[in-house]
Amino acid sequence: MMEWALVILFGVAAVLLILSYALTKKAKKAEQRELELYSVSFMEEINKLQEQMRNLELDNEILANQAGIDTTDKEHRALLRDALDLYKRGYSVTSIANETNQSEIEVQGLLSPFMKQAEGRKAANDR
Repeated sequence: MMEWALVILFGVAAVLLILSYALTKKAKKAEQRELELYSVSFMEEINKLQEQMRNLELDNEILANQAGIDTTDKEHRALLRDALDLYKRGYSVTSIANETNQSEIEVQGLLSPFMKQAEGRKAANDR
C-alpha cells in the first residue's frame, strides 16, 4: 500500500512538473507577442514622427523660399534658432548673449522681429 502511495505521489509530481513547464512556456510566448506588439506600435509612432518632421522641414523650406530668405548660411540660422529658443523659454537678452557668445546688441538685432511679434500678440490678448 505504501508503495502505491509513493508511485501515485511521484506520478502527480511528474504531471505537475510537466504542467508547470507548459504553462511557463505559454506565458513566455504571450509575453513575446505583447513585446512584438509594443515594438510595432513604437515603430509606427516613430514613422509618424519622421513624416511630421519631413513635412515641417519642407514647409519651412517653402516658407523661406517664398519669403526670399537665404537659407545657405547655416551658422547664422543655427545661432538664430538657439537665440530664439532661449528667448521663448524666458531668458533675458543678457543671458542669451552670454549663452551664444554674442553682444547684447547683436542678440537684440537677431530677436527684434520675434520680439515685435510677441508684443503684438500680447497686446491683442490684453484687449
